[in-house]
Amino acid sequence: MGSYDYVIVGSGLAGLYTAYRAAARGRVALLAKASIRESNSYFAQGGIAAVTGENDAPSFHLQDTLDAGRGLCDYPPVDLLVHEGPLRIQELIDEGMHFDTENGSLALGLEGGHHRKRILHAGGDATGRMITDFVIDKVERSPSVDVFDNHAAVELLADDRGCFGVRTWNETRDREEIFTGHNVFLASGGASAIYKRTTNPRTTTGDGLALAYRLGCEIADMEFVQFHPSALYTPDGEAYLVSEAVRGEGARLLDRQGERFMPARHELAELAPRDVVARAIFERMQRDGEEFVYLSLAHMDPAKIRQRFPNIFEKAAALGFDMSDRVPVAPAAHYTVGGVRSDLAGRTNIPHLYVCGELASTGIMGANRLASNSLVECLVFGKRAVEDSLANRREAPAPDVEPLFTRDPSRLPAYLDLKKEIADLMTRDAGIIRSGEGLRRGLTRLEELAAANGGEAEYFARARENLLTVARLIIRSALYRRESRGGHFRSDFPVDDDAYLFHVIQQRGKEIRTLPVQTC
Repeated sequence: MGSYDYVIVGSGLAGLYTAYRAAARGRVALLAKASIRESNSYFAQGGIAAVTGENDAPSFHLQDTLDAGRGLCDYPPVDLLVHEGPLRIQELIDEGMHFDTENGSLALGLEGGHHRKRILHAGGDATGRMITDFVIDKVERSPSVDVFDNHAAVELLADDRGCFGVRTWNETRDREEIFTGHNVFLASGGASAIYKRTTNPRTTTGDGLALAYRLGCEIADMEFVQFHPSALYTPDGEAYLVSEAVRGEGARLLDRQGERFMPARHELAELAPRDVVARAIFERMQRDGEEFVYLSLAHMDPAKIRQRFPNIFEKAAALGFDMSDRVPVAPAAHYTVGGVRSDLAGRTNIPHLYVCGELASTGIMGANRLASNSLVECLVFGKRAVEDSLANRREAPAPDVEPLFTRDPSRLPAYLDLKKEIADLMTRDAGIIRSGEGLRRGLTRLEELAAANGGEAEYFARARENLLTVARLIIRSALYRRESRGGHFRSDFPVDDDAYLFHVIQQRGKEIRTLPVQTC
């Protein structure tokens, strides 16, 4: 059992940045489910949104975020994001981070939902890798941080004074290991890999959400799942993200007849908010009986495309597609908008447990995340959480904890079978377009599967339970919200309804309840 000042679960930008900031305050254990370089942050192509241009202002960024969130953004955290985001960016630049420049100034791009060029990139379409590698280097150089790869969190530990640690399974040594700390930070990412087609690493199945729910955390707005409109279509079902920035540079969406269909759907055409574009593509696919539409770049300069998006260009070529012409794309589950509810300092309702990043529900994203707000949210709220923890240190010693879990490798096939069944179920019944009938059908099946799960302290049994928990959280929330808004669209309630201007809260052992949106 290792004892630290900070135990941080998750190695995306939220976990890494939090570890980097916490290292100046005490000893840090950073736990990664797989490799420290396998996360949504690491593979993020788009960029990071912050006001740095002369023709932009925080008030503009705030309004774009509120518009994308469709009435469910909480004003205070959005206001913090747009004002503190540029400060965190400048700190990174001062510490040596290099963003792309043009004519001596930061090069700014445009993405869906933004009315000003404010997206910073690094390495063209490699922003996530560049910024994550930058922070990884800082973390690995710090003598205060111990990094533990291949440590899957299986349980959060708490007593009547709050959270004090994490049970993990060391995949390398095939044994349980326990980490305790004065504060625990959960930054384990979202749950989009619970769907059949996703842009996320396959490990992104919402383990942290399930662990937090089991401990008694408030879980908010799980009905809102963002599907990225443009992921490369491949016959084997694998999805490779084609950054929103490609459309920001002028790429167009065409149906099988070669007709452009987005201008008739929204004033921003291909740069409309992601839920609008994803749903338009999905409906056009259904109308035409196709599994994809085309993203056309044929009218653009091929040399500029290759220079601006080198990684996407090479990946497309490896799959047999020519980015200078057109490529087949279809929506894929991309971002979990809801999550563990937290305040402006990253605190949950469990003392000494903080959350940060995609796992957290800060109130910023509302019903639909504005493109490229996620990376800057990691910076703003990671720093705020560490600063808050200085006055929130758990002084009571951690109680003795004995190892509890085992792992039976023979159970892996059954887990993989369940994972596939849930992915098919979620895609069919809780995907881009939903209905009460489909949601109820899906929930009934999930309850049947849950009743057959033993719930014992065995690794794969817990992994099965996590999958079922996350899927039910999404579907129950989607059933509760009898309207269509942002990333949640119900064919039986196809318009928004002001009676649903609230957050949907789920908590273990309690009935679903709602909380009002903070408008000021």
